Amino acid sequence: MTHIALFSSGNGTNAENIAKYFDKNSQTKVSLIISNKQEAYVHQRAKALRIPSYSFTKAEIMEGTPLLKLLSDYNIEFIILAGFLLKVPDTLLEKYPNRIINIHPALLPKHGGKGMYGDKVHKKVIEMGDTKSGITIHYVNEKYDEGEVIFQASCDILPEDTYEDVANKVHKLEYTHFPRIIEQVILDRK
Repeated sequence: MTHIALFSSGNGTNAENIAKYFDKNSQTKVSLIISNKQEAYVHQRAKALRIPSYSFTKAEIMEGTPLLKLLSDYNIEFIILAGFLLKVPDTLLEKYPNRIINIHPALLPKHGGKGMYGDKVHKKVIEMGDTKSGITIHYVNEKYDEGEVIFQASCDILPEDTYEDVANKVHKLEYTHFPRIIEQVILDRK
């Protein structure tokens, strides 16, 4: 059994989608949900899914020791960032090389980097007049949104689309592809 941890900073829709995808899986289990915000709604989702969830402050995450111990206690082999807005510290990158996976709501290298997440990305897509957007699933390294790309999927952006329309199209891609690609990466490592 491969144990994964989901890291989320907010609402947790992607985390819930991933957890439900692996719910009956005999080879992979979402064993833990971590947030940097105690009030994040992802904790309510975790409770409903009967998955243990914990909050760590930014300082605790950056220091790493308590978090690494918890991940070890749960035998975590992969970390999945599902709307996690903090930069991953070196301590985690060193412990989980090419085992931390993120999803970005654009076709990297476009619209990536520090501060580019969620609606900020979708607004930028509209502002720049892009005709395509999508998702990029990638490994996490020491730089924001610059890790090796694992998978991309795109959607067309129409001239009349609002940033909300872009967000809806991108969310559909996230929900369709992210759990499947996580599973594929894990199976390829066995």
